Amino acid sequence: MKNGWAVLTITAAFLVSLGLMAWVYAADQPQAVFKIDNDKSFFKDGKRTKPPVEFTHQKHVKDHKIACTECHHLYKDGKNTWKEGQKVQKCSECHKAADQGKVLSLQNAYHKNCKDCHTKLKNEGKKTGPTLCAQCHVVAQK
Repeated sequence: MKNGWAVLTITAAFLVSLGLMAWVYAADQPQAVFKIDNDKSFFKDGKRTKPPVEFTHQKHVKDHKIACTECHHLYKDGKNTWKEGQKVQKCSECHKAADQGKVLSLQNAYHKNCKDCHTKLKNEGKKTGPTLCAQCHVVAQK
């Protein structure tokens, strides 16, 4: 009987460990699609002025082969030291409501990274994503 409880205990511990490892792994994986909605510039006098932007991580990384470091960064001495697999902090941790010296506001950081890339591709005659405000800030259909 003691061996049966030992096997049961070991099996249960193994299954719990396996579940925890899967949970930790899933937590580190980027969401395929998410909404960029943490920008205070979307609001004026407590009212929303622009809808959130839906970002397709999968499309940018897999389909368009955009390197993670095009968006994710951690600058030290003017060099991006962020490496794939490191923790990704929220953009708003560094980028605030207004420009602060070399650190762009959250809105300006998104626009510089996203809009500028799309506009550059459009000007080169290449296939691109949205380049107009209402194409990114889409009002949800009811």
